[in-house]
Amino acid sequence: MTSEVKESFRAPAPPAPAALAAKVRTLAPSMTRSMQLVAEAVAGDPAGCAALTVTGLAELTGTSEATVVRTARLLGYPGYRDLRLALAGLAAQQESGRAPAVTADIAVDDPIADVVAKLAYDEQQTLSDTAAALDTIQLGAVVAAAATARRIDIYGVGASSLVGMDLAQKLLRIGLIAHAHTDPHLAVTNAVQLRAGDMAIAITHSGSTGDVIEPLRVAFDRGATTVAITGRSDGPVCQYADHVLTTSTARESELRPAAMSSRTSQLLVVDCLFIGVAQRTYETAAPALSASYEALAHRHSPRNSR
Repeated sequence: MTSEVKESFRAPAPPAPAALAAKVRTLAPSMTRSMQLVAEAVAGDPAGCAALTVTGLAELTGTSEATVVRTARLLGYPGYRDLRLALAGLAAQQESGRAPAVTADIAVDDPIADVVAKLAYDEQQTLSDTAAALDTIQLGAVVAAAATARRIDIYGVGASSLVGMDLAQKLLRIGLIAHAHTDPHLAVTNAVQLRAGDMAIAITHSGSTGDVIEPLRVAFDRGATTVAITGRSDGPVCQYADHVLTTSTARESELRPAAMSSRTSQLLVVDCLFIGVAQRTYETAAPALSASYEALAHRHSPRNSR
């Protein structure tokens, strides 16, 4: 494996109708304003937009036909025709009685009961969006590689570092060698020791965190299997990733920064990864997990506390 940037990626299957709204929410921040207008239109009125030609949608949004086609492709569809079919499917699902996905920002004077309700809704929406958009083929490939990896290094900073540490301790408890690195210098010096048969996982919502990208690039150059868990499938981190697992986020507000919603979606992805590895290595994972519980049991017993 060379240090050259990957020139092509496996083309994922077009997202299912139910995943369209999730795709729009995830990718809208990275779009140009004209593309955002198209994305907002199709997500807001799938039935109406499904009835429009590419020219009609361009006129409706005050953009161009080329912008409409680019937006469709960015959302994961080969062309506008495929997007229209997905819109028709989404409209049919909504007509069947599914509640519209509407969230409300948390205001500084909201009663605590409203805060609980709004956060619970946004968390549920974030999890649903992530599950709908997660590429299970990519996930399966990561699970297979992780299950046989000699060692797994995980990189993350800020809120993503908490997710990395969560994944590392889970993997350790089923007998895998896993380390979460939050110090960027230590991450790079450890990445230098990786080779084929090892795995490196970078967790970055933005996809452009330099302190995470650098050790992943080093691991990539060394021949390790590399994974990016990110909210931006077109982010710089992905050029050094053999596999990309995308996350979704709820809408950011003043009192709910992106770090909160990105953490929620990242935790779902790493939990799916962990369960997949545990299933694949069950014969060794189950005894290791039992042993870890037994080793810590006395710490949770009031009779043995000091």
